[in-house]
Amino acid sequence: MPQLKEEEYEVVVVGAGIAGLATAVALHRANVKGVVLLDKYDSVGSEGAAVMLFPNGWHAVCALGISEILEGVYPTCHREKRTNLETGETEEIVLTGTAETPGIGVRTVHRKTLLKILAEELPQDTIRFKSRLIKIERDANSSQSPSDFTRLRLEDGTIIKTKVLIGCDGVQSVVAQWLGLSQPADSGRSVVRGLAMFDNPHGFANEVQVYIFADKRGALVPLNDKEVYWYITHDTSPEELERTMHTTRILRKVTLNLADKFPDSFLDVVRHSDLNTVTWTHMLYRPPWSLLFGAAHRGHVTVAGDAFHPLAPNLSLGSCTTLEDAVVLARHVSNGVKNEDVKDEIEAYVKERWWRIVGLATGSYLSSWVQFGGPDSGILRRVVKSLGGRLFDRFVRPRIMDAMNYDCGSLNN
Repeated sequence: MPQLKEEEYEVVVVGAGIAGLATAVALHRANVKGVVLLDKYDSVGSEGAAVMLFPNGWHAVCALGISEILEGVYPTCHREKRTNLETGETEEIVLTGTAETPGIGVRTVHRKTLLKILAEELPQDTIRFKSRLIKIERDANSSQSPSDFTRLRLEDGTIIKTKVLIGCDGVQSVVAQWLGLSQPADSGRSVVRGLAMFDNPHGFANEVQVYIFADKRGALVPLNDKEVYWYITHDTSPEELERTMHTTRILRKVTLNLADKFPDSFLDVVRHSDLNTVTWTHMLYRPPWSLLFGAAHRGHVTVAGDAFHPLAPNLSLGSCTTLEDAVVLARHVSNGVKNEDVKDEIEAYVKERWWRIVGLATGSYLSSWVQFGGPDSGILRRVVKSLGGRLFDRFVRPRIMDAMNYDCGSLNN
């Protein structure tokens, strides 16, 4: 029987999406040695449309040292114009700061550009592609305490021993399952995203335009004068998603069904979509009560990003929160390596993130419940939207705005 390959690293990060790349960059910036990033695909992902970076995400980008690359390319916006297409009511919302003092604004960046920049910040050979994790186990054969090492078995037969394991492998995380975190719940909603590209200036103001009709919520967000990020969320089932996964069918469904009550300008943007950027995703999430009682760490093993806290995109803060995770986690791991107490520092990371994540999950859950009516009954739904909306605007929205301006600190705090 051939001898299985066995390797050893100080830190293994699983998953080369935004969470994994940002975490690996943060660890590199914090001078943590012996880091490897495993990814099951054969290259850094190029799929997806764009990422909205609210101030909390921008603070993390600054801590990661890549803000100067982005700020010269992507302009900031400060306003959201929201239109209820059923009632005709419009509302303008200041996204950051106040009407008098706009704050640092919101930048919307190409997702593939963000991934490429993060990957290029890593030392050569940090990322190992075609490395699918299939099993995690304690290293009972270690000369040190069994809890000091974790053994990873990859699909190709490679065995890796690591002192620290960080799962950034998304909503169906192998690491999260090993930790015992609950399976993400079905939100009953999906989101279609895309990036429109125009030959000539599109003419949209530099602001977020949101449209709401029944269970549908759509938005247009300019990236520059010729590209517009768009999305629409709606009630759906996984079965419906499976029936219409082809890109051209997705766009046809958007224009003929999902957004048929939306303005012509929205439909025109959808029709200008780059087909390579269009995705339709069924939204899974961990409800607040699941996060309250779940264990996001065990020994030297933990999770970040969607593996930790998949959020429904009602607040558009998922990627920003993921970037926060990377900075906070790297700060704690760095301290743990220096002081030889990594286990305590990983526990401290989870505790530091716990209340914030639970708060964001609660805000996202309440936002969805209020906006789309909660109960199925027509009369009760209208009551919930009316009364709940007023309570939400008074008590919840101010806290969400505070959350958008949160600063996770630097890597050296």
